[in-house]
Amino acid sequence: MSVWLPGAPCTPRGCVRPTARPAAVPLAVLRLTAVAVLLLAGIVLLPLGRRIPAGPVRWWSRWIVRAAGVRVRIAGAAAPAGGLLLVANHISWLDVPLLAAVRPARMLAKTEIRRWPVAGALAARGGVLFIDRDRLRALPGTVAAVAAVLRAGAAVAAFPEGSTWCGRAQGTFRRAVFQAALDAGVPVQPVRIRYLGAGGTPATAPAFVGDDTLLASLWRVASARGVVAEVEVVAPIPAGRHADRRSLALAAQPETDAEHAHGHPEYRII
Repeated sequence: MSVWLPGAPCTPRGCVRPTARPAAVPLAVLRLTAVAVLLLAGIVLLPLGRRIPAGPVRWWSRWIVRAAGVRVRIAGAAAPAGGLLLVANHISWLDVPLLAAVRPARMLAKTEIRRWPVAGALAARGGVLFIDRDRLRALPGTVAAVAAVLRAGAAVAAFPEGSTWCGRAQGTFRRAVFQAALDAGVPVQPVRIRYLGAGGTPATAPAFVGDDTLLASLWRVASARGVVAEVEVVAPIPAGRHADRRSLALAAQPETDAEHAHGHPEYRII
């Protein structure tokens, strides 16, 4: 099993439940059209890269999620400037724009994406950092590359679980990426992502797990009703607080819903 990408037991048939009252087909098509328009706008502006201010990037990222029919609530402090490792649990492809709405960052992605038609080239031009899941010998070089980006004052976003989960269960944060934060001497900002349906119960419709296809997931999200994404930005863990990556990964691990029940962060709609 890969250090970077352990497997999750979640599957579309076993874990994902569409909403009981799906949206009408014309509305779902309209939502997908809006997402496509926003994505095309991002592709057009891609050559400008990191010269685009963070504010418009955050706005664009939020509206990608909103266009898909998912409301967004966010709680917690703003992410600090400078080098920062942004880490979150992983449920859906929606997690990527949600993290960018917290702070624009260079994403970590599996190296297979680089070979995807069109998308691979766009990801590379957008500053994605690729990781080779199958070559353990490449791990130190990947950690060094991430640390160099962090040391230069940029933010890097990662999903240390290494795999998507359905939202009713979650994985354990793997330690490798936290070594880069230790080597660069930068803080780590944990982010907790949840998707809720009617009555505040966990919604699994946004989950992108197992052998699910992106097209099927896009349609499921666009045709869902009343889905809310809650994004809790936890206080950053200062550099130097933890001496090793094991304890740092444990400190950044999001709480389960049961452990989190005692807290009531004040979410604001964005």
